[in-house]
Amino acid sequence: MTAAPLSAAHEPTAHIPSSVTLDAAWRRSSHSTAANNCVEAATLPSGRVAVRDSKDVTGPALLFAPDAWASFVDAVGTGTLPVR
Repeated sequence: MTAAPLSAAHEPTAHIPSSVTLDAAWRRSSHSTAANNCVEAATLPSGRVAVRDSKDVTGPALLFAPDAWASFVDAVGTGTLPVR
């Protein structure tokens, strides 16, 4: 499957402080190492996907619409992520 090109619609819609996402169930790639050099994602009750730096779990998170996050993950997985 070929991912749709990423556009401005796939940019983060906002960022939120960590206090809003404290109860979120964060997950990271199974390819991550114990060095915490990755990002973590959590699906929020609103349906949006929050993404944060695993080295700064108390820092802010970026919010993505579910379809934008799915498109990004698909593009990374299939190697079709456009290079800017």
